[in-house]
Amino acid sequence: MNYLQKTTGHNIVLEEEVIFEKSRKGGYGIGLPKLDVPKIDYKSLYNKITRKNKARLPELSEPEIVRHFTRLSTWNYAIDLGIYPLGSCTMKHNPRLNEEVARSASICELHPYDPIEWSQGHLQIMYELQQDLKEITGMPAVSLQPSAGAQGEFTGLLLISAYHRNKGKQKKTIITADTSHGTNPASASLAGYNIVQIQTGSDGSVSLDSVQAVLNDDVAAMMITNPNTLGIFEKNIKDIAKILHDRDALLYIDGANMNAVLGLSRPGDYGADVIQFNLHKTFTTPHGGGGPGSGPIAVSAKLEPFLPIPRVELQDGSYNLNYNFPKTIGRVKAFYGNYGMFIRAWCYIKALGWEGLKNVSENAILNANYIKSKLKDVLNIPVDGNHLHEIVFNDKNQKEAGWDTTKIAKALIDYGMHPPTVHFPLCVKNALMVEPTETESIDELDRFIYAIKEVVSLQDSSQTYPKKAFREKVDEVKAARELKLTYKFKE
Repeated sequence: MNYLQKTTGHNIVLEEEVIFEKSRKGGYGIGLPKLDVPKIDYKSLYNKITRKNKARLPELSEPEIVRHFTRLSTWNYAIDLGIYPLGSCTMKHNPRLNEEVARSASICELHPYDPIEWSQGHLQIMYELQQDLKEITGMPAVSLQPSAGAQGEFTGLLLISAYHRNKGKQKKTIITADTSHGTNPASASLAGYNIVQIQTGSDGSVSLDSVQAVLNDDVAAMMITNPNTLGIFEKNIKDIAKILHDRDALLYIDGANMNAVLGLSRPGDYGADVIQFNLHKTFTTPHGGGGPGSGPIAVSAKLEPFLPIPRVELQDGSYNLNYNFPKTIGRVKAFYGNYGMFIRAWCYIKALGWEGLKNVSENAILNANYIKSKLKDVLNIPVDGNHLHEIVFNDKNQKEAGWDTTKIAKALIDYGMHPPTVHFPLCVKNALMVEPTETESIDELDRFIYAIKEVVSLQDSSQTYPKKAFREKVDEVKAARELKLTYKFKE
């Protein structure tokens, strides 16, 4: 197969100004009928809240607006064009069936103030999703309410705080590992905790001794990503859970990499007290700009009394919203969470079933290890081990030839390839973090492998890359220091 990219006359990418610079006074995209109701002197009615000056919004015709955004879209690289080998970000194909169901009128036109008796089908979906997530994690209770993975983390920490306060304790320390996601210490700090970080061992997992060395009665919990950001399962996790529980500390599992262990490992079985799901990472809801996000949490029995309200329950054959939980931390999101994301995740789980979900993780592991086997003699693997869904390389083998992580990533763009995650996790110097996900075919994996090999074999590493893309490498320092946030309108 020829993996080289060719540009044809039909593959046109047009330069485009910022929309404010395209504006022309008098440009209109719509035509409104003549006003047929009395004018109201709204300024006298709302003088305190109205603008003093007219908003300077861009003025364009409908064709100009449509062409502007269509032209911008031709600059974009999307999951529908090819692989996103971003480690930990897990950007994979979203099944179109999920999207079609979530957009059906009977589902998406639900209003949160609709009466309960009108919303039984919608509540049933939420209830069944809760039950499925409970089974997947092996944990007794779930809240769908958090609207993002990071908010799920924060909610979990609020539950941990409420648990200790309920016992008359004021624990102030959270332990994290250097392979944890960056949001872990950020969420813990936002929740009012002090952070103690421990280092991952040479085998890619946290040792029992390193946890024991910092564990004391002030520790409220440990936050650990499992599998971690090296793509390795924490082999000591069950023993870590035990020593934490012996000091009445809790175990928080960052579930961002849950897509690696579906049907293979359940956090509740090894002693987890709380885990957040990133529905966009594991259960194919839209990622990034395609959101909004959703970060449900599953908790152990000791945290269940503190879960957010309302909770969806099945009582006497009908579904209900229960607000009657005296120890709850209250709401963390308006209404009941991002319902459209629940639909997509529910569809995915129901379509695959238990065996299908297990196959998801097995394929993710297979794909990552296929890339590892093909590139292990090309890129350096700083921490080798039994990798699951992702693998971290670095640029050690390319240093003499003048290549570094950033340059390799930029040069991949010339091969029609989105770069992997770079310089993360921070415990690996000059990291290139690759996660192919289970949705990629062997042909697409081979295209990525081919591109990596071609890039590092290029003779001239002194060049600035990318060279063939619509935009060359930008001056990131200049962009950060000299922001252009205002535009002069053309009259």
